[in-house]
Amino acid sequence: MAAAILLRRVPPARAQATALIAARSISDSTAPLTIETSVPFTSHIVDPPSRDVTTTPAELLTFFRDMSVMRRMEIAADSLYKAKLIRGFCHLYDGQEAVAVGMEAAITRSDSIITAYRDHCTYLARGGDLVSAFAELMGRQAGCSRGKGGSMHFYKKDANFYGGHGIVGAQVPLGCGLAFAQKYRKEETATFALYGDGAANQGQLFEALNISALWKLPAILVCENNHYGMGTAEWRAAKSPAYYKRGDYVPGLKVDGMDVLAVKQACKFAKEHAIANGPIVLEMDTYRYHGHSMSDPGSTYRTRDEISGVRQERDPIERVRKLILAHDLATAAELKDMEKEIRKEVDDAIAKAKESPMPDTSELFTNVYVKGFGVESFGADRKELRATLP
Repeated sequence: MAAAILLRRVPPARAQATALIAARSISDSTAPLTIETSVPFTSHIVDPPSRDVTTTPAELLTFFRDMSVMRRMEIAADSLYKAKLIRGFCHLYDGQEAVAVGMEAAITRSDSIITAYRDHCTYLARGGDLVSAFAELMGRQAGCSRGKGGSMHFYKKDANFYGGHGIVGAQVPLGCGLAFAQKYRKEETATFALYGDGAANQGQLFEALNISALWKLPAILVCENNHYGMGTAEWRAAKSPAYYKRGDYVPGLKVDGMDVLAVKQACKFAKEHAIANGPIVLEMDTYRYHGHSMSDPGSTYRTRDEISGVRQERDPIERVRKLILAHDLATAAELKDMEKEIRKEVDDAIAKAKESPMPDTSELFTNVYVKGFGVESFGADRKELRATLP
């Protein structure tokens, strides 16, 4: 499958500058490019956005780097889990990076994002750093949730990233609540509430969507359809797996979630729609390479040929690599060098995260009740605990 068709629309006055851009090695140009999405958008009771997406050489290279960092982080997390440095649940995102990166490219940090437990890469997209990500995965104090959340509960309040939730589908009503606050405050921002195809049948999702439609809240419900809810194929769990139509009276859009530019275009369209008209459902057609979680080998309910086929035909990083090479924005060797730098960056972040200590045992009792209540430590060594409930 072709990654995308590039339509360079350069006015004659910029022809010379364009030639210089093409001649350079790694381009930092911000000259606009127009790229057609790999496949058309499919819509439900709304006119779809244009397939022609405006981007720049610099943005394409940023997409390549950001997705490569995410991919390398998740591969490293797999190794850390097998080494028992990460414990408990761990759900990896490799394969789905285009959703996180494309979404972030379409919005601002004033917009809110809330997701389920496959949250590591969304945290990075919101501006999180590798050290705090790995520290959180390993339960260290330097983690983004102070080592108390682990893999499923990443959080970054200053970027309006609200997690990271372990209860299937429960983040969607919370996301609609965030959208209510945005409308109440007249902020002209929107909330993206992400969930998987496995959560798409949850009753609370439909309840939240109903009230959001009644009140015309700026809520975008994003179904990351990776086609397997745990180990169950979508067609075995859903009578109608056309999730973008599930809103019935709410508009929907099906998007190639392995095409970062298609995701960007769809999210830009959805934000504008939601602020003006109320909720919309986006179905991102994507794929995870790992199993559902680290306890799932991911090969008992699908074939290895299926996985390798998706890697060869639809991989989001390789699609962007092909665009960069086809239009001389960088050489193959330069992209390989970038990947080597990323590998070192990830390794260095892991080493630094390992230096962070584990949380003190007294931290077990903090962040449970409102500040000023709950349990406090006292005594000469601060190891005795007492309740201070009203």
